[in-house]
Amino acid sequence: MADLTQEDVQTILKILDEMGDRDVHLEIGELKLHVTHGGDGSRAAPLPPAAAEAPPLPAGDAAPPPRSRAVSEVPPGHVAVRAPTIGTFYRAPSPGARPFVEVGDAVGADDTVCLFEVMKLFSSLKAGAAGVVAAIPVANESLVEQDQPLILIKPR
Repeated sequence: MADLTQEDVQTILKILDEMGDRDVHLEIGELKLHVTHGGDGSRAAPLPPAAAEAPPLPAGDAAPPPRSRAVSEVPPGHVAVRAPTIGTFYRAPSPGARPFVEVGDAVGADDTVCLFEVMKLFSSLKAGAAGVVAAIPVANESLVEQDQPLILIKPR
């Protein structure tokens, strides 16, 4: 079994916290986690000692990504590139790199417009429509909710 790092545990907890009222079963190797969130309260199975006793992050490590407020409204005549699930939105392929798109850029339906990450698994998201990028309502490296609009495109 691959060992979970403190960052992995924190990411899992953040995702579970963002999910709202849900019943989740998670199995990673020998780790089995059952979380019931909502209703009369939350209860969670304890983490294995190695994960629960992970040392604190050293001072100077990056803070968790900012959480973006969910904006679900899309102006009429626009197409939204939406978050496929809860995760982190990235505008560029790597830190310091030029963003995939900027407001005003022309895009094709199959153009990659951003990256989306869930538990260290990255996916590229496509524009979905040919047009012009009208808005990017989410900050880079924001934690976003499922179905949240990330990029708005005005079709041609």
